[in-house]
Amino acid sequence: MRLGIFVSDFRNSVDTLDRLKAEKLGIILVQNGVYHATVKENGKSSPILDKSTSLYALYEDLATRGLTSADVDSRVKVVTYSDVVDLIFNEYEKLAWL
Repeated sequence: MRLGIFVSDFRNSVDTLDRLKAEKLGIILVQNGVYHATVKENGKSSPILDKSTSLYALYEDLATRGLTSADVDSRVKVVTYSDVVDLIFNEYEKLAWL
Protein backbone atom coordinates (compact mmCIF):
# COMPACT_ATOMS: atom_id res chain seq x y z
CA MET A 1 0.00 0.00 0.00
CA ARG A 2 1.16 3.51 -0.81
CA LEU A 3 0.22 5.77 2.10
CA GLY A 4 0.32 9.57 2.17
CA ILE A 5 0.29 11.26 5.59
CA PHE A 6 -0.57 14.93 6.06
CA VAL A 7 1.12 16.37 9.14
CA SER A 8 -0.46 19.68 10.18
CA ASP A 9 0.88 20.17 13.69
CA PHE A 10 4.32 20.81 15.13
CA ARG A 11 4.62 18.11 17.77
CA ASN A 12 7.84 16.20 18.11
CA SER A 13 6.02 12.94 18.73
CA VAL A 14 6.37 10.28 16.06
CA ASP A 15 4.51 7.51 17.91
CA THR A 16 1.73 7.24 15.33
CA LEU A 17 4.16 7.26 12.41
CA ASP A 18 6.15 4.47 14.04
CA ARG A 19 3.08 2.22 13.96
CA LEU A 20 2.24 2.81 10.29
CA LYS A 21 3.46 0.24 7.79
CA ALA A 22 3.39 0.87 4.06
CA GLU A 23 5.44 -0.08 1.03
CA LYS A 24 5.66 3.64 0.27
CA LEU A 25 5.12 6.26 2.97
CA GLY A 26 4.96 9.91 1.99
CA ILE A 27 4.80 12.73 4.51
CA ILE A 28 3.22 15.99 3.39
CA LEU A 29 3.87 18.86 5.80
CA VAL A 30 1.08 21.46 5.84
CA GLN A 31 -0.06 24.29 8.12
CA ASN A 32 2.15 24.35 11.26
CA GLY A 33 3.60 21.00 10.20
CA VAL A 34 5.96 22.86 7.85
CA TYR A 35 8.03 23.78 10.91
CA HIS A 36 9.27 20.16 10.92
CA ALA A 37 11.09 20.98 7.68
CA THR A 38 12.72 24.15 8.99
CA VAL A 39 13.27 24.10 12.75
CA LYS A 40 16.23 22.45 14.45
CA GLU A 41 16.21 21.80 18.17
CA ASN A 42 19.55 21.24 19.90
CA GLY A 43 21.15 21.11 16.45
CA LYS A 44 18.97 18.19 15.32
CA SER A 45 16.29 18.06 12.66
CA SER A 46 12.78 16.93 13.47
CA PRO A 47 12.55 13.14 13.96
CA ILE A 48 9.65 13.12 11.49
CA LEU A 49 12.15 13.71 8.68
CA ASP A 50 13.73 10.32 9.42
CA LYS A 51 10.44 8.42 8.92
CA SER A 52 10.26 8.63 5.13
CA THR A 53 12.30 9.33 2.02
CA SER A 54 9.29 11.04 0.41
CA LEU A 55 8.93 14.34 2.27
CA TYR A 56 7.04 17.38 1.06
CA ALA A 57 6.32 20.84 2.50
CA LEU A 58 3.56 23.06 1.14
CA TYR A 59 5.03 26.27 -0.28
CA GLU A 60 2.00 28.39 0.53
CA ASP A 61 2.14 27.41 4.21
CA LEU A 62 5.86 28.16 4.34
CA ALA A 63 5.29 31.60 2.82
CA THR A 64 2.43 32.35 5.22
CA ARG A 65 4.86 31.77 8.10
CA GLY A 66 7.58 33.97 6.58
CA LEU A 67 9.74 31.01 5.53
CA THR A 68 11.34 30.34 2.15
CA SER A 69 12.55 27.26 0.30
CA ALA A 70 16.07 28.14 1.47
CA ASP A 71 14.94 27.52 5.08
CA VAL A 72 13.82 23.96 4.30
CA ASP A 73 15.86 20.83 5.06
CA SER A 74 17.43 19.45 1.87
CA ARG A 75 15.52 16.14 2.25
CA VAL A 76 12.17 17.93 1.88
CA LYS A 77 10.72 18.87 -1.49
CA VAL A 78 8.73 22.13 -1.52
CA VAL A 79 5.44 21.70 -3.40
CA THR A 80 2.45 23.82 -4.37
CA TYR A 81 -1.25 23.03 -3.97
CA SER A 82 -1.41 21.65 -7.51
CA ASP A 83 1.58 19.40 -6.76
CA VAL A 84 -0.26 18.07 -3.69
CA VAL A 85 -3.29 17.26 -5.87
CA ASP A 86 -0.99 15.33 -8.22
CA LEU A 87 0.49 13.44 -5.25
CA ILE A 88 -2.99 12.55 -3.98
CA PHE A 89 -4.20 11.21 -7.31
CA ASN A 90 -1.00 9.69 -8.71
CA GLU A 91 1.28 8.60 -5.86
CA TYR A 92 -0.80 7.42 -2.92
CA GLU A 93 -3.64 4.92 -2.59
CA LYS A 94 -4.65 5.98 0.92
CA LEU A 95 -4.32 9.23 2.85
CA ALA A 96 -4.38 10.09 6.53
CA TRP A 97 -4.22 13.35 8.46
CA LEU A 98 -2.21 13.71 11.68
